[in-house]
Amino acid sequence: MRILLVEDDKKICDYLVQGLAKHGHAVDAVNDGQDGLLLGLREPYDLAIVDRLLPGLDGLSLLKGIRATGRQFPVLFLTSMGRIDDRVEGLEAGADDYMMKPFSFAELVARVNALNRRGRIPQEKTTLHVADLKLDIESRTVTRGAQIIDLLPREFEILYYLVKNKGRTITKNMILEKIWNINFSPESSVVETHISRLRAKLDKPFQTPLLHTKRNLGYSIYESR
Repeated sequence: MRILLVEDDKKICDYLVQGLAKHGHAVDAVNDGQDGLLLGLREPYDLAIVDRLLPGLDGLSLLKGIRATGRQFPVLFLTSMGRIDDRVEGLEAGADDYMMKPFSFAELVARVNALNRRGRIPQEKTTLHVADLKLDIESRTVTRGAQIIDLLPREFEILYYLVKNKGRTITKNMILEKIWNINFSPESSVVETHISRLRAKLDKPFQTPLLHTKRNLGYSIYESR
């Protein structure tokens, strides 16, 4: 696997380059965010490991710059910024995983391998349905009836998770863990915000609601009878 590493701490950078090389990965390492962005836009990487606190260009801006061009290789933040709000901000910007410093190298390798496997899963043309709602997994498009529904990437992931579990109640914590890789965050309203946006797009223009809130329990998607 070819990995882009953007890390300004030379000791950590050298440690990661050597360790990942021993696991068979080719690593291009830079210590400046602007250099990382240029490489990320130019080279065909399988994955990137990025610090958030970088000279030249911070990691969050680097990631947003990559995602703005449509490049979708997995990005793992490896950083000392560990507040819940920091993690949510990073994942909302398009990161696929988030690890805190100090870190376990064995866990890092496991996460890198998991992200790589996720990216290599063959994307067979698959569609999911709930009533007149249709998700095309391959093209990541959503329609309801004859109307195309434009969703942001994170909104699509939440909807996909709900539709795969249609009729089942999915809790806020389950969504946080599945979509944002956060185990518990009682103070975060990110799930409620995204559910509200989904409801506005999926249900409000139509006569029959599909997205339901189970009071004090969570959310479920199904056709009302």
